[in-house]
Amino acid sequence: MENQLEVIVKESGLEQSKAKFILENFQNYFEIADEWANKAKTIKVTDASQKADMEIARVGRLFLREKRIVVENSRKQLKEQALREGKAIDGIANVLKALIVPIEEYLEKQEKFVELKEEAEKEAKRIEIERRMEEEELVKQKAYAEEQERIRQENEKLKKEAEAKEKALQAERAKVEAEKQEAERKARAEQDRLKKEAEAKLAEERKSSEAKRKAEQDKTFAEAERIRKVNEAKLAKERAEREKLEAELKNQIECPKCHHKFKLNEK
Repeated sequence: MENQLEVIVKESGLEQSKAKFILENFQNYFEIADEWANKAKTIKVTDASQKADMEIARVGRLFLREKRIVVENSRKQLKEQALREGKAIDGIANVLKALIVPIEEYLEKQEKFVELKEEAEKEAKRIEIERRMEEEELVKQKAYAEEQERIRQENEKLKKEAEAKEKALQAERAKVEAEKQEAERKARAEQDRLKKEAEAKLAEERKSSEAKRKAEQDKTFAEAERIRKVNEAKLAKERAEREKLEAELKNQIECPKCHHKFKLNEK
């Protein structure tokens, strides 16, 4: 039955002599590893008194460490040798390649002269077409840039004209507003003047009306006072006459027969 090393070497596809060399150098270590894998299982320390088992474990560890170092050194040596072989092979191949490839390329050019010529002509046409397209694109870009610059300048001109018109319009608006404010100020001043004149006239009319009303009132009062005095005089006269008449009536007697009245002082 094949062990693990034999399987690895077989699957690697190495040349027989090299495979044999690797087996001879590493086979013994696989056997040692298998042996100590079984021995290690028999060592199981569970107490501090198992000095012998711990010593066996130490001896086995150091032994395996030594073998592992030998294996690692062998690996490095074999790998370095393989690398040197690989470099030598690569160098030889590169030299041969440098000699063969130019000849091969030259013969290919001779063999495919027609195809290469057609490809060269196609490439030249393609380059010419691309050159013309690039020139046309440059012309278009230049025309586009010039048109954009013209539009920019035109827009700048229109912008400046619009700004100038706006400034003029603002100045005109400011002038109209100033004239409007001046007119309003004059109108307010005129209104104030007319208002003051109207108030003064109204005050004068009120004063005149008040004087007239007072005069009329005084006249009416005087007339009323005159009438009152006249009435009082009239009443006083009537009262005097009535008193006189009453006095006379007191001094008269009436005849019971003829009803003729006689004063007492008459003779």
